[in-house]
Amino acid sequence: MTKLAVQALNPGHERAADWAKQAALVVGASLFVASCARVTVPLPFTPVPLTLQNFGVLLVGLALGPRRAFGALVLYLAEGAAGLPVFNPAGLGGVAQLFGPTGGYLLAYPLVAGLAGLLMERGQKTFARATFAGLAAEVLLFAVGLSWLAIWAGSFKKAFMYGLYWFVFAEVIKVLMAAAVAVRMQRSPKVQG
Repeated sequence: MTKLAVQALNPGHERAADWAKQAALVVGASLFVASCARVTVPLPFTPVPLTLQNFGVLLVGLALGPRRAFGALVLYLAEGAAGLPVFNPAGLGGVAQLFGPTGGYLLAYPLVAGLAGLLMERGQKTFARATFAGLAAEVLLFAVGLSWLAIWAGSFKKAFMYGLYWFVFAEVIKVLMAAAVAVRMQRSPKVQG
């Protein structure tokens, strides 16, 4: 009843409130990925650190859907390019990090989150669907990230050595964790909308 009265008296107010809610979700998601990036383990044999960043990107994509997730990760990259400390602390920071050895992974994040969200919203919100969406998004992430790293390292062989082999097990765990959390969140009415 109250909602109908608000709509009748001021239809623009509800639209503004919805826009504010969506904006808060996007900003909050970018900050969530930034906090995940802070959990970093530098590895001495590779310029690519082990972080929770990919988990954050997958979870944002699976939970928020393609448009909001894409927007959140574009915002995340803009925050980092502007010099805010949102990227992993093992890197150079700012725009330099976007052009460094991990730049391909970072620049792929909006597409990765968007793909995960798109695949998740195309069917039932099951753990199997979320896992499939997460794995497909990880394939995209590593295709772009390794291609960029190959340019930096001089060969795909070195890129695979620096940016893939050491990370496969951890990435599988991140995909499974993100899928489990996203399915749980999707069943909660607070995330819908």
